[in-house]
Amino acid sequence: MFPRRTLSLCVAAAALLTVSFQFPPSQQPAAEMTAKEAVRSEAVETVIRHLRANARSLSADEIERTAAALVREADARGIEPGLVLAVIAIESRFDAFAVSRVGAIGLMQLMPATGAYLARRHGVDWQGARTLFDPVTNVTLGVAYLEELRDRFEDLATALAAYNYGPSLIGARVRRGAPVPARYARAVLAAWERSSRVAERAS
Repeated sequence: MFPRRTLSLCVAAAALLTVSFQFPPSQQPAAEMTAKEAVRSEAVETVIRHLRANARSLSADEIERTAAALVREADARGIEPGLVLAVIAIESRFDAFAVSRVGAIGLMQLMPATGAYLARRHGVDWQGARTLFDPVTNVTLGVAYLEELRDRFEDLATALAAYNYGPSLIGARVRRGAPVPARYARAVLAAWERSSRVAERAS
């Protein structure tokens, strides 16, 4: 049995610890995520699973950071994460170190000049073409580019053609009423549909 003085000190110490570890009202953890946060969290997990299955060039940490960036940027710009994954599948087959014969780099195969322009426009640190080998930066700039093309051409298939052939060439074809190449857009949309079916089966 504790002496009365010792027992009093123990009670006081316990009370002090309880007070010390309480969160102030503004910092208390939320009991539940909002519906939007829950959807975003589920989307990140879906993208993580997709990258784990396909992006062999990425480490586990890079996969998590890239998935979070992809969902965050897609959500902010009104673009479906599945569309971004489909572009990555067609452009680089999920190889973060891919370099095309014309010099496009990384997951979303951005040209260095396009990457530099987008980095300036969106306040992203630019350290030359090698910046595009960072998967988070590559995805951040690639999604911004998709948004820009979508807003310019106001049609997804045409925007995807511009992503592949360049906006100047596609813009010139649109202005003179010439047909817009459709093969690339069909390939991306087919990849998007395939990945959606895989995601549905996994859920």
